Amino acid sequence: MGSPIEDVMKFAPKAALAAIVAVMVPAAAAAQTAPLPAATHIPADVLPLVCAPAITYEVPAVPLHVTGGQSLDARVAWAPGDLITINAGRNNGVQVGQEFFVRRLQKERDRSVSRETPGTVRTAGWIRIYAVDDEMSLATIQFACDSVEIGDYLEPFALPAAVPHGEKKGKPEKGNYARVLSGSDRRQSFGTGEFFVIDRGRDHGIAPGAQFVVYHDKKESGNFLYEVADAVAVDVRDSSATLQLTTSRTAVMVDDYVSMRK
Repeated sequence: MGSPIEDVMKFAPKAALAAIVAVMVPAAAAAQTAPLPAATHIPADVLPLVCAPAITYEVPAVPLHVTGGQSLDARVAWAPGDLITINAGRNNGVQVGQEFFVRRLQKERDRSVSRETPGTVRTAGWIRIYAVDDEMSLATIQFACDSVEIGDYLEPFALPAAVPHGEKKGKPEKGNYARVLSGSDRRQSFGTGEFFVIDRGRDHGIAPGAQFVVYHDKKESGNFLYEVADAVAVDVRDSSATLQLTTSRTAVMVDDYVSMRK
């Protein structure tokens, strides 16, 4: 006679995952659908970086997605303490204990994702695989930046490196400006400590830890650009970078100018 999980997996795939919950979760804990989330033990200066936004110029080609949950009520979103289902199992190489980021593509309604109209990548949190069968898996939500929703996609989990916020060094390069694009949930304005994305990356010599000055154009004839904030690069990609505001005198807005300190 096999283990309880092996016995469950003998059922038809569509019934197997529902049966896993009955085997693993005691009836006395009916209100608890998954193991309670454990402490992350992640440094305080790293954890906010997990939730920082990014942009993409094409729809992510990823096969793993959230397909549902194990709650009795009809739901489309889940939080830590919930069990969710994934559209892949051991036939796809998924194993118990694996961790994944859960991410969501955000874009303007009825517009394609392109260089001219980039999409925002929103990290909803990360998950750990709890149980698998051949074609599907159950996962627990370990940490949430936002609700986890049906259709969110998965990417391998790897913690970002902390970026030191040192004293300001170097003068900003005049006349060579990046532009502020957007933030999580396609936000248009940002304050101290928050994250936003600019339209330059490694292609313009930006590296994590690079320091920036943010300027606002008041669009008044005969005036200079108005310095509104300081920021540091925390994530850099080929042609975009995610910055965190270290100080701000007023809100930073989409289309503001950004200059790197040299």
